[in-house]
Amino acid sequence: MLRIHFTSEDLTRVRVAPGPDFLWEITNSVQTLQRTDGQRVFGAWRRWVRPRLPESRRLLSPLLPPHGYSPDFLTPTSGDRTTLRAAVDTLLGTPRPRLRAELTRLAGTTRLPAWATSLADGDTDALARLGEALHAYQAEALVPHWRHVRADLEADRALRTRHLMDGGTEALLAGLGPDVRWRPPVLEVTYPVDQHLRLDGRGLVLQPSFFCWPTPTTLADGELPPVLVHPIHHTADWAGPTGVAGPAAGRGPLGRLLGQTRADLLRATRAGCSTVEAARMLQVTHPAVSQHMNVLRAAGLTTTVRTAGRAFHVATAEGRALLAAEDRRAGLGPDGEPHP
Repeated sequence: MLRIHFTSEDLTRVRVAPGPDFLWEITNSVQTLQRTDGQRVFGAWRRWVRPRLPESRRLLSPLLPPHGYSPDFLTPTSGDRTTLRAAVDTLLGTPRPRLRAELTRLAGTTRLPAWATSLADGDTDALARLGEALHAYQAEALVPHWRHVRADLEADRALRTRHLMDGGTEALLAGLGPDVRWRPPVLEVTYPVDQHLRLDGRGLVLQPSFFCWPTPTTLADGELPPVLVHPIHHTADWAGPTGVAGPAAGRGPLGRLLGQTRADLLRATRAGCSTVEAARMLQVTHPAVSQHMNVLRAAGLTTTVRTAGRAFHVATAEGRALLAAEDRRAGLGPDGEPHP
C-alpha cells in the first residue's frame, strides 16, 4: 500500500499534468510490454509492436522490469520535459552519484547486463546509447499511436477538471479510480510494496499515463518532487486488430456508423472538451470541429455550452450510451477497464 500524507497546504497545491509525459509513457510501456495481463487493452498493441521493436528494447527492458523497483532517473520530475529531446537531455544530465546509487539498487533485484556498469559510472558513450534507445523506442513503438495517447489523456484531464470544479480537491483525489481511496488526510493507493510519501507542503502532480498498468505508481525516492502516475480510460479498440490505431483507421464500430472524425469527436466529449482541445486532439481545423459538432448536436448525441466566447462540448446521455455500447463490444466495463 502506498500512503500519501497531505497537509492543508498540500490540498491547495494539487495539480493535473497538462499532457502526456514522454518518459513516463516510454517507461510504463516498456514494463507493460513485458507483462501478460491487460490483454484486452494492450494485447493488440503488444502483438503489433513486438516484431517492430529496434535494438532499444534489449537496452531498456533490463532497466525497467515489469515488477518491482525501477530507477527514478529514467523519469525525471524537474528540468525541461516539453519535448522528448529535452526530457532525454534532462535524463542524461543525472548526477553520477545518483546513477550509481539507483543502478546499484536495481542490481540487487534484477540481473543487469555488463554495459549497465558503464552507465552507472556516467560513461558518455553509455549515456548516449541510452538516449538513442529512448528516441528509437518512442519512434517505433509509440509515435504511430501517439494521437490516441494524447486524445485519451486530454479526455482524462477534462474528467479530472470536472471533478475539481464539482467537488474541489478532495473530489479530484477520490475520483482517481478503484485503486485509490481518499481517507483524509491520507491518499491510499494499491501498491506492491508498503511506502509512505509525505508531501510536507510540496503538493502533488497527478500524471495520467496511457501505458500505466494496472495500478498507479510513483517515484521510489520520496525526496524528489512528488508525482502520482495513474492509469486512464482507453478508447475501445485503440490499437485495432492489426496494431494500426483502430479508430484512426476507421475500424472502430462507431467510425463505421458515424464517420471517423465524428466518432473521435464523440469519444472526446465523454468527459467534455472545448473546440480548441478537440481540434488539437484530432489534428483538424476549428471550423471542421464546429461542423461535425453541429451534426452530433442535431442528432442529440452532444450538447454545447458557451461561456466567455468558448464552446465546451459534452456527450449527452444518448451519446454516452453509444460509447458504452462500444466499450461493451470491446469487452470493457463502464469505466473503460476490462471485465475481470
